[in-house]
Amino acid sequence: MAAEVGIIMGSTSDMPVMQEAIDILKELNIETEVNIVSAHRTPELMFDYAKSAHKRGVKVIIAGAGGAAHLPGMTASLTPLPVIGVPVKSRNSIDGWDSILSILQMPGGIPVATVALDGAKNAGILAAKIIGSSNPEVLARMEAYMDGLKQKVLSNAADINTFEAES
Repeated sequence: MAAEVGIIMGSTSDMPVMQEAIDILKELNIETEVNIVSAHRTPELMFDYAKSAHKRGVKVIIAGAGGAAHLPGMTASLTPLPVIGVPVKSRNSIDGWDSILSILQMPGGIPVATVALDGAKNAGILAAKIIGSSNPEVLARMEAYMDGLKQKVLSNAADINTFEAES
């Protein structure tokens, strides 16, 4: 089965954050491909990856990057696929704001859906929702996942609820 979501990151130091996207997509039974693709150190690889992903069956790309964080935007400029950017707080980061703004502030015509700082899990969920918009099986898994979140909250609330509603 071909990967439906491509997950790329600028360096191996991004892997602890990006692993959350890999894990949630695995939980939702969505095939992924994962690679290190640096916009600054391997621009040719980034170019090739972005231009060819849709030809391999990838439907959404999740790109995580720290610091100057050009990978999501440059990837978006080269691919017809939706790109979800994950700003990563790196060791040389300015509290992550450099990454957030580099990914968020894209020029007109080159959109990048941007999640919270280190928000790779939400990037994975968003990718699943995008795929689910045209795949009934993935949509059903997303509905079950969301129901599970609801049930967890209701269960936790029942465990601590001391509020008595008036009749």
